[in-house]
Amino acid sequence: MQKIALITGATGGVGQALAATLAADGWILVLAGRDLARLKHVYGEAHLQIEADCTTVAGVRRIFKVAREHELVPTALAHCVGNIRLGAMHRMAEADFMDCINANLISAFHTLAGFIGNLREAGSPGAAVLVSSAAARIGTPNHEAIAAAKAGVEGLVRGAASTHAPAGIRINAVAPGIMDTPASAAMLANAAVREAAARQYPLPGIGSSAELANLMAWLLSEHASRVTGQVWSMDGGFSTIRPLVK
Repeated sequence: MQKIALITGATGGVGQALAATLAADGWILVLAGRDLARLKHVYGEAHLQIEADCTTVAGVRRIFKVAREHELVPTALAHCVGNIRLGAMHRMAEADFMDCINANLISAFHTLAGFIGNLREAGSPGAAVLVSSAAARIGTPNHEAIAAAKAGVEGLVRGAASTHAPAGIRINAVAPGIMDTPASAAMLANAAVREAAARQYPLPGIGSSAELANLMAWLLSEHASRVTGQVWSMDGGFSTIRPLVK
């Protein structure tokens, strides 16, 4: 049986790492992003590439319409769309806050809704994995906007998992700490800041997109067939244990 996965935000660091992981395991990939030229730059002519904006219902509908035209019904979804907006809430511009909510929460809602609707129409089970953040679970200075958006993603995962479990549709999320990706490049550009960021984790260091991709691939696989409604942390213990103070 063909394994078909949709990856949104496919040109980002996590999206690229997951695409490589799933392709190596024999998955057929449908890759979505807002910039077709960038998709082509990253993937060449490999895989089905679709230009679409996941923050709109029309954009999500376009993804599944084009996939159907190619006789592809994704039974796995990895929603990797998102951004990072940091800053104290009383100083944050409304446009920056709304951009954070749209990119992280609104896109997740519309994409997951489209994916589930497509599966229900096909009468097929499936699995989805969304991306949260350690900031949704533990208070972190100047992370108010991203914490609110990702906490919404976690609530969405639990609610949707409950609704669609009887149809065999599994929905989970991963919640990383800071990772070495283009999205965090500006924050980690300074060596001193990078070292300080690495030290804040009980297991010191900066996470990699490849590590997160392996966890996401497992959650989409048959090996996680009894797992749904969960948020899997990959943050070096940041959100649950106190580091040893020396």
